[in-house]
Amino acid sequence: MTNEKIKDAVKARYSQIAERREQSCCASCGCGISPITKTEAIGYSREDLECIPEEAAMGLGCGNPTAIAELKLEETVLDLGSGAGIDVFLAATKVGPKGRVIGVDMTKEMIDKASAIAKSNGYTNVEFRLGEIEKLPVDDRSIDVVISNCVINLAPDKAKVFREAYRVLRTGGKFSVSDIVTERALSNEIRNDLNAWAGCIAGALEQQQYLRMIKEAGFVDLHVLSNREFYVEDSNNKEMVKLSSITVRACKRE
Repeated sequence: MTNEKIKDAVKARYSQIAERREQSCCASCGCGISPITKTEAIGYSREDLECIPEEAAMGLGCGNPTAIAELKLEETVLDLGSGAGIDVFLAATKVGPKGRVIGVDMTKEMIDKASAIAKSNGYTNVEFRLGEIEKLPVDDRSIDVVISNCVINLAPDKAKVFREAYRVLRTGGKFSVSDIVTERALSNEIRNDLNAWAGCIAGALEQQQYLRMIKEAGFVDLHVLSNREFYVEDSNNKEMVKLSSITVRACKRE
């Protein structure tokens, strides 16, 4: 299976979600419940949700990276795979009007949706850019904090994502992400299932491999701050597969 096929499948799924033609359903939060309930279930407080536009909360993540990013006034923040903008808008409230938050997403429908939400709600310190997280449309050393929420697992080349995050960060910059990882290698049947890729399952790496790639990109002071286990069914092999939603933080010292 080629990387382009994977990206096309992911774009198709999330363009449908953006246009409300398909229910948002990530592996860690399940289907059949409202977006707001899903969003609270993955770590957002009621206070968080009260200070951002409701339409930005689509229940697509697997954690709340802004909760541990320690954002400060006037910082510049980059959100990898920003979707409808929930973490961008939440970060914007934390960095203040003199700060700046950039969201990058490869799905045009999500960029359009997030941009419309920003405009209709009067945000002046946010920006949404169409692009891939393996090749960020962002200048070198221009970002104070990189965040991401259950998106890196969707990228075929994760090592490149981590290198790009390192490239755009300033010295002393922070990397704070939530993502899906596995306890052991997934079956080939799952790895080759495009629906499982778009559902945040097939692209998940084993946890130690995921953490090793972050370190190999140059990051230091790497810590796993939360780890929530859950199971999904491997229908091909008639068994349950253990996954974890983790939140990690690291920094760039160079």
